Amino acid sequence: MFDKCVLCPRYCKVNRDKGEFGYCKCGNKMIIARYSLHKWEEPCLSGDIGSGTIFFSGCNMKCVYCQNYEISVLRYGRSVSVGEFCYMCLDLQNNGAKNINLVTGVMYIPLIVQGIKLAREKGLRIPIVYNSSGYESIEGLKLLEGIVDIYLPDFKYFDDKLGLKYSNVRDYNKYAIMAIKEMYRQVGRNKFDKDGIMIRGVIVRHLILPGCGDDSKKVIKYLYNNYKDNIYLSIMNQYTPVRKINIDELDRKIDNDEYDEIINYAYDLGVRCAYIQEEGTQSKSFIPNFEEFRAIE
Repeated sequence: MFDKCVLCPRYCKVNRDKGEFGYCKCGNKMIIARYSLHKWEEPCLSGDIGSGTIFFSGCNMKCVYCQNYEISVLRYGRSVSVGEFCYMCLDLQNNGAKNINLVTGVMYIPLIVQGIKLAREKGLRIPIVYNSSGYESIEGLKLLEGIVDIYLPDFKYFDDKLGLKYSNVRDYNKYAIMAIKEMYRQVGRNKFDKDGIMIRGVIVRHLILPGCGDDSKKVIKYLYNNYKDNIYLSIMNQYTPVRKINIDELDRKIDNDEYDEIINYAYDLGVRCAYIQEEGTQSKSFIPNFEEFRAIE
C-alpha cells in the first residue's frame, strides 16, 4: 500500500516506494524510536513486569500538545528491517512482556504485519496491542485483522473544531467513530487471563484537556451508549504542557475538580468498566526518553 498510500484518513495517495512523502513524512522503511518494557500502561496491559512497547517514529496527527514531540514531529529513531522488528518482539517476550504494544504504527502497517507474522513463526505467543491515535482508515485497519488482539485507540475529540485547532484534522470524530467500530468488530468483547491480564478486546483512552470538559463528557457518553461494558474506558488526567505552544488554554494542567467532575459524570451515566488516574501522573517522568536515538533527516 506504499505506492498509493491510504493507510490513514489523510489519504495522501503518495508513492512512498518512490520517495514521495505525505503528511506523516514517513517513507517505506520502518523507523523505531524505542522499544522497552513499560510499566505505566493500564494495569491489565502492564501487569507486574510491563507491556512490551515499541515506539514508531512519525505521526499522522502531530497534535500541538504532543508529549512525544521528539518522535512524532522531529522523528527521532533509526531505520529497522522487518527482521530486526521481529527480533525486538521476541526479545520483549523473552524478557517477560505481557504483550507487544505497537505505539502509533499506522504509517508502517504493511511492514508491521510482515514482522508479526515472521515473529509468530519464530515463537511469538503473547498478544499484540495496537496503540493508536484513533485517526485510522478502514483500509489500514482491515490489514490488521487476525494480527492484532487488543486495540488501544484514543478518542481525542468529539467536536471537530477542537480536532482542527489542536491536531490539524477536520474530520476526527467521523474517523474515530468508524475506527473504533471496526476495531470492536475484529476483536469483540474484552477477555482476560486468570491473572487479570487482557488477552483480547478494546480499551479506549480519552485524555482530558484543559477547558474541554464538556467535550470529554460527549466522548464518554457516546462510547458508553454504543458499547456499554463491552469495552473499557481509560479516562486520563495526565495532560502536561511540555513546551510553549502559544495556546493559552493549554498552558496548564487539569485540576482535581475538573477531573472529578468528569469521573462523576461517567459514573452517574453508568460507566463501571473504566480506568481512572490518581494524582501524580501529571509529570514529565512518565514520558519515555528518546534522546538516545538519532534524529532522522
